[in-house]
Amino acid sequence: MIAIKRAKLFEQVAEVLERRIRDHDLPAGAELPSERDLMKEFGVGRPAVREALFHLQRMGLLEMRPGARAQVAIPSVQAVMQSVAGSARYLLSASEGIKHFQEARMLFETGLVRDAARLASDADIRQVKAALDDNRDSIGDIRRFEQSDVGFHFAIATVPKNPIYTTLHSAIVEWLVDQRHVTLSYPGQNKVAYKAHAAIYEAIADRDPDAAAKEMREHLEQVSDLYWKVRETLT
Repeated sequence: MIAIKRAKLFEQVAEVLERRIRDHDLPAGAELPSERDLMKEFGVGRPAVREALFHLQRMGLLEMRPGARAQVAIPSVQAVMQSVAGSARYLLSASEGIKHFQEARMLFETGLVRDAARLASDADIRQVKAALDDNRDSIGDIRRFEQSDVGFHFAIATVPKNPIYTTLHSAIVEWLVDQRHVTLSYPGQNKVAYKAHAAIYEAIADRDPDAAAKEMREHLEQVSDLYWKVRETLT
């Protein structure tokens, strides 16, 4: 029997199980022992075992279904983002939180576009150009323009071939959805945004990381400034 300290029993049970998962003693897809067996192994009651399993489920490490044993989940970046989505939305309910996310997006996307300009293949550049053309063709159609705006930025995110970048980009798009609705509904902003996108594309096509980062920064600063300008008129 494994000796367990009496304080915060479920956290200590979870820590041991997490270590086994991390060390691949419990590989992805493997079933955990039954609750009764875990109770016996750790010398704790059923509540501590269940809370430990729920804790690991919230971390994205376990899948739990009624009537079945807990199973080690196949790790994914999406699961990580989903696990923090609730906290992100809470932070975005306050102006200070929105500003923090805008700053984080600025840092992320300027670094991302710098990598895109440095790493883009000819095929990548064609893909970004196709997204830019779709953005241009959707000017005047608010809903379609919003979609093509996201599509243009996503095309840039795919260039470095890093799944963490694309998943994080999609999460930020979801978390800052109010900013996109507000700014792109502002008269003339479709054309302003497209012009900025075109400048970003040209810098990527020229494989100029500094210029690409500069154009992206100016674009996102303009969007953020406009968002707060419109918000002020609504209060």
